[in-house]
Amino acid sequence: MPLMPPRRPSSRSKSRPRRSAPRGNPAEWPLYAAEVLRGLEEVARTELSAIAGLDVLSAADEEIRFRYAGATERLSRLRSVVAVYAVRQWDVPRPRGLLGHQQLGELTSWLRGVAEQGGHRSFRLSAAGRETEVMERLSAEVGQALGLPEHPEEGELRLRLRPAPGGTGWEGLARLTPRPLSAREWRVCNREGGLNAATAYAALALAGLRVKDRIFNPMCGSGTLLVERALMGPYEAMVGVDIDPEAVACARANLKAAGRSVEVAQVDALNTGLPPRTFDLIVADLPWGDDIGTHGGNAEMYPAFLREMHRLCSKGGRMVVVTHELRLFERVAQESPWEVRELTQVYSGGHHPKIYLLTR
Repeated sequence: MPLMPPRRPSSRSKSRPRRSAPRGNPAEWPLYAAEVLRGLEEVARTELSAIAGLDVLSAADEEIRFRYAGATERLSRLRSVVAVYAVRQWDVPRPRGLLGHQQLGELTSWLRGVAEQGGHRSFRLSAAGRETEVMERLSAEVGQALGLPEHPEEGELRLRLRPAPGGTGWEGLARLTPRPLSAREWRVCNREGGLNAATAYAALALAGLRVKDRIFNPMCGSGTLLVERALMGPYEAMVGVDIDPEAVACARANLKAAGRSVEVAQVDALNTGLPPRTFDLIVADLPWGDDIGTHGGNAEMYPAFLREMHRLCSKGGRMVVVTHELRLFERVAQESPWEVRELTQVYSGGHHPKIYLLTR
């Protein structure tokens, strides 16, 4: 049975009223640091800057530091970052200074507040020289004071210790949430080679959100792009397809867990049976040739894919592609009727995929 044209969503999310920024001196607001995948700093900075009561201080490689006067629960809804940490600094020359009575009391009291707000159930210390006697003692003291079991690898309350910027003492970074924000709660099903959720969010944000978009996600896999777009706001219609029935079931499960209704069908993306110019936005995480597909297979599939998506894309429409097959994609894209622009390169998990924007 051919795929039916995409239908409008049954309901649309309501926009929340924007809260006014809190009063007071921003220099006195609590300090935080957002861990970001390299290449997504500007996307994360844009998302952070849209929050009332938040003042971005710096955006270096893989980290954005900011002050924020609002409730930390708002920070737990960030989608472009890996994790957010509360930051506290101590004027001590070495970590041993944190074992002093006053400093240790301040450290454990601060961490207790983070744990109570985040609901953390275990603890771990991450620092250079973690196996030294000083770090071992500090970890034991903190765990005992908090009453949390220490799990060196999977502890929910992750405390990072490092020299403070400028060489003036040491700072602690305590993760606000029990697990990274990029490990989405809606992900009840995963697929080999699945796209990182923060990268998916970034690709969609860079594509631009338009309420009248008819959106197509070919080769949808576990549905990461579908879920992330469905959570970002209203659209005209959206549909995903995959030739693998297990992928279709996985995407449907994740969408259900996210509380979103999107049509996902078992259909060959290169043979949908849909009429030309059906979609305004196409978003695709193409096979990279390692976990999914082969390099030889991609050499045949990529050109056919670009031709078919060009047929399905509306006049003035656009397509966003994420791929690690850089040389192949750039070569076949240059030979295609698309106008191609590289948006950014992401460094994640040993891969360095790029995000491209293609326009008709």
